[in-house]
Amino acid sequence: MIDPRVQKLARLLVNYSVKVKPGDKVVIRGSMATLPLVTETYREVVQAGGHPLVVWQEPQFEEIMLKEGSDAQLQFIPPTTKLVYEEYDCLIGLSGTDNTRTLSGVDPARQRLARSAGNELMQTFMQRSAAGEFRWVGTMFPTNGQAQEADMSLSEFEDFVYGACFVDKDDPVAEWRKVSAVQQKLVDWLVGKKDVKVQGPNVDMTLSIEGRTFINSDGRKNMPSGEIFTGPVEDSVNGWVRFTYPAIYSGREVDGVELHFEDGKVVDARAKKNEAFLISVLDTDPGARYLGEWAVGTNNGIQRFTKSILYDEKIGGTIHMAVGNGYPETGSHNKSAVHWDMICDMRDGGEIWVDGELFYDSGRFTILE
Repeated sequence: MIDPRVQKLARLLVNYSVKVKPGDKVVIRGSMATLPLVTETYREVVQAGGHPLVVWQEPQFEEIMLKEGSDAQLQFIPPTTKLVYEEYDCLIGLSGTDNTRTLSGVDPARQRLARSAGNELMQTFMQRSAAGEFRWVGTMFPTNGQAQEADMSLSEFEDFVYGACFVDKDDPVAEWRKVSAVQQKLVDWLVGKKDVKVQGPNVDMTLSIEGRTFINSDGRKNMPSGEIFTGPVEDSVNGWVRFTYPAIYSGREVDGVELHFEDGKVVDARAKKNEAFLISVLDTDPGARYLGEWAVGTNNGIQRFTKSILYDEKIGGTIHMAVGNGYPETGSHNKSAVHWDMICDMRDGGEIWVDGELFYDSGRFTILE
């Protein structure tokens, strides 16, 4: 018998996050590891009157292509993929794998080549999303692979995942509306602000948010969510940041990442583990060395690091920033085939000052007090 929380999560994704309407063309992206959630999501899309299309993405297929494919094959974008990003109304991405390190043995240069080939598609996706033409949400189905990464049993990880999404509650939508209301107060306060200074044991940086928009991330595009984010003015970032959690990207774990910025650009990048991979990603294209996103995690219900960015970037008391592509709806102009989020804990004395006023202190939003 299927876990009723899986059914509630599927219902939440379809009816709250992307709001499928009759006639909508909806792609559901998943794998065998996520089959229970794919099945229930498919059922919910049908009941909502949408036209579902399941796209199967198995990590072993990607591994074969990256290791054995020619350069031409790595750069090939299937017409069906273009069709989805150019013409479909909704995308529901369901991640989950039994082996989170499937791609750890792949040559980073080949991954960079494949990423670069998808840059045009990335821009189509971002532009249509910002215009409201392409509604999307990503979530994770709990598997043994992710549970092991998080140092939990499968049942513990299931409780963590479904609790973070509020599908263990009677009315998950009502819970997300509460989150949205609190975050909207923060977003409203930031309207029209210009200068941000971030200081703490692991960060000393300044950036401009002049003319930029903060987004209230309340479960519409990520499930779970709990963050406010924007795209900083591209050439405004100066200073340094040391990320206190491992940064994971394309099946690799990079520990001890430290970035130094001058006029927006990463001019020095270091890591204690997998530094060469970090540099390789930053060299994907010119935009990969600039920030496309700067954000504050607000979800105090997520306090445990799981090695899954979907949850970890939302940890209450942290900030995160992404090198690479920015979201056009924030006003960001940065373009890249990369979008790599990295997390810094602020609960040990970290401060955020906005236009000279203390906005955030050691994980607390002072303006709400």
